[in-house]
Amino acid sequence: MRRVVVTGLGALTPIGLDAPSYWANLLAGTSGADFIQRFDASQFRTRFACELKGFDPAAHIDRRELRKMDPFTQYAIVAADQAIADAGLDKVAVDKDSVGVILASGIGGLQTFIEEMRGYTPGAPPRFNPFFIPKMIIDIAAGHISIKYGYRGPNYATVSACASSSHALSDGYLLVASGMAEVMIVGGSEAAINEAGVGGFNAMRALSERNDDPKTASRPFDKDRDGFVLGEGAGVLVLEAYEHALRRGARIYAEIVGAGLSADAHHITAPCAKGAALVMRRALRAASIGPEEVDYINVHGTSTPLGDIAETQAIKEVFGEHAHRLNISSTKSMIGHLLGAAGAVEAIATILSVYYQMVHPTLNHFTDDPECDLNYTFHQPVAREIRYALSNSFGFGGHNACIVFKRYVE
Repeated sequence: MRRVVVTGLGALTPIGLDAPSYWANLLAGTSGADFIQRFDASQFRTRFACELKGFDPAAHIDRRELRKMDPFTQYAIVAADQAIADAGLDKVAVDKDSVGVILASGIGGLQTFIEEMRGYTPGAPPRFNPFFIPKMIIDIAAGHISIKYGYRGPNYATVSACASSSHALSDGYLLVASGMAEVMIVGGSEAAINEAGVGGFNAMRALSERNDDPKTASRPFDKDRDGFVLGEGAGVLVLEAYEHALRRGARIYAEIVGAGLSADAHHITAPCAKGAALVMRRALRAASIGPEEVDYINVHGTSTPLGDIAETQAIKEVFGEHAHRLNISSTKSMIGHLLGAAGAVEAIATILSVYYQMVHPTLNHFTDDPECDLNYTFHQPVAREIRYALSNSFGFGGHNACIVFKRYVE
């Protein structure tokens, strides 16, 4: 197996429209939550979310092409452009047959589906946009990116709810490590802040309903947490064979040294500590490291009553006494839950933590939960040595993924 490194990052998030802005606002403890502007949410039980702010797709994509793209694809393309430029791939000659794209989404073109169905009247002649299906399907974002850049390597999407883009990272890592590709553009995108997205999650009682204080509504590991806050955006990473990166003098953010995958085999939505523990153990085994070598975990940390307890229990089971020496943080306390894009966007936070040797805080802690008693890095960022870090993602359906990042030292 070949060594695999991360050489490019791109991020569109509710607290920053590129990776440097995103990272700066994570360290500053900036909340991306506010009242929904995209539609009238006054009759919904949840009236707030973590929307992208100030994003103009027409500033990045030709207007004629925009008509063919759902917002989730627009987000994916812009984040991919950022990551490719950050890696310098747009400035050097690469074998495009050996560069692939895996771009995940949990839901895909939900906004397109809503708009098309609004125009349909039962009993009347159906009138659908010819781009309806190509705009909606989840694999189309990867297709657009490969077409734009001429990348002819492996090209597809992964779909596993909130673990979707962590599965994209895992697949990309394995494809490069095995020699099936030299470079993989991987990540995820989601654009589900609309009537169907908010209404559907409200019906499940999954979202926070703290309408009196949106900015503090995402409260991972707090005793009074009442659900997650819906977010949107995209995260894209460039994964590259180590020797390939060295030959072209690329900057290396971190090394990927392992990935774990598991299923809860338990319930479609209820969390399971057993599956979460299994995926972390598999990731550590794949990386050939012991639990005591890990310094930081970027947790799934959704701010749901049962989910945060299950993840805490799993960490204790895997790490034993060392669990209390870890720094842990939940990126979702600031950006909300980006669903299928969460894994990639949170992996970027993990990578930058390893790169800068800094742990971003978990916001909005007010009341201790006796069942959540680890070091969640509440309130303030912490500088510390980070040799190895984990990034956890768990999806509806019981899909679990864990990626292991190692600090790169020349």
